[in-house]
Amino acid sequence: MTTIPSPIKAPQRRSPASAKAEQRVRDILRVGREVFSERGYERATTTEIAQRLGISEATVFTYFRSKRELCMRVIGDWYDEIIDAIETGLPLKATVREQLEFMVHTHLRLFLIQGTGLCALVLSEGRTKGESGQELSEPFVALQRRYTAPLMDLLARGQASGEVRADIPLRLLRSLVFGPMEHILWEVVIGGRQIDIDSSARDLVALLWPALQAPDQELLGLRRMRTELAAALAQG
Repeated sequence: MTTIPSPIKAPQRRSPASAKAEQRVRDILRVGREVFSERGYERATTTEIAQRLGISEATVFTYFRSKRELCMRVIGDWYDEIIDAIETGLPLKATVREQLEFMVHTHLRLFLIQGTGLCALVLSEGRTKGESGQELSEPFVALQRRYTAPLMDLLARGQASGEVRADIPLRLLRSLVFGPMEHILWEVVIGGRQIDIDSSARDLVALLWPALQAPDQELLGLRRMRTELAAALAQG
């Protein structure tokens, strides 16, 4: 019988196999987040990251193939933190509108909680079209898709329950939500504007919800209010 040779696998970068190596990776990611936040992608260097940690640049490349890979891991880990905060804190028994307000509030709060550095990095790389930013463009799109998944799920559930309009594609509804949030973040990052996150989230959802809700939801709300008022008058 002819033996079929196993496919040749590409060489893998060494993964942390010990507690010391795992700690080294955490340290590189922590300082990498600081440097990318302060410098942006283009001006950040693995040399500076290594110097701040008191290690050689070669040690950084033991765990990350390139500055690009390290930066995407930094952004990916940050996104994971925000996604986890949204998914674990989402009030499941609340209405779709209330859950949307929670998502908007959490997004604004966590994008700004550590200053504007990472926020500026993500916003700038998300818009980059020129040659200097092509390094991050493709993997960044995948990260953005993963990051927006909780909102897409909420909107889909809203359509299924009849609370969110079903005549508009989900991708457009997603853009309707994220577009204004991005504009607010840009005002903070570039313009130095100070915002009240609580009131900004409430006001934004108050503006967005009439465009997102199913056309008959307002009528149903009025009918529900009339029924409740009639019941209250009857009890009185």
